[in-house]
Amino acid sequence: MVQLSIETEEDVIMAATLGKTIACEMGFSPVDQTKIAVGISEITRNIINYAYHGRIYFHKGEDYIEITVQDRGPGIENLAEALKDGVTTGKGLGLGLSGTKRLMDEFHIETKVGVGTTVRIRKWMEREKRNE
Repeated sequence: MVQLSIETEEDVIMAATLGKTIACEMGFSPVDQTKIAVGISEITRNIINYAYHGRIYFHKGEDYIEITVQDRGPGIENLAEALKDGVTTGKGLGLGLSGTKRLMDEFHIETKVGVGTTVRIRKWMEREKRNE
């Protein structure tokens, strides 16, 4: 398992680049590599915008990549609302969580106000690649 600390915009870029590199090495298509990188970028940018510090963990399965992002920030008061397109409490477009959910095959979020948030996303390799 590979992990990185997320504290700066440079860390966001490094995490997205690392995720894309791992996906490439695993044999994901260029389209899926880009989806993975964008999803990582969106989720880790939320750390910078709302929690200021967190960690990202990369796990390579036989035919999937799983990324877990954790912070000890303020948590999300209204998760159902936060998962809607266009809803933001910051300066962004409000597409980070909802967009990442659409880009990935699996999306799980746990949050507790005053404690922090954990997002786990997973992308499965295309079936044709799984059977090779």
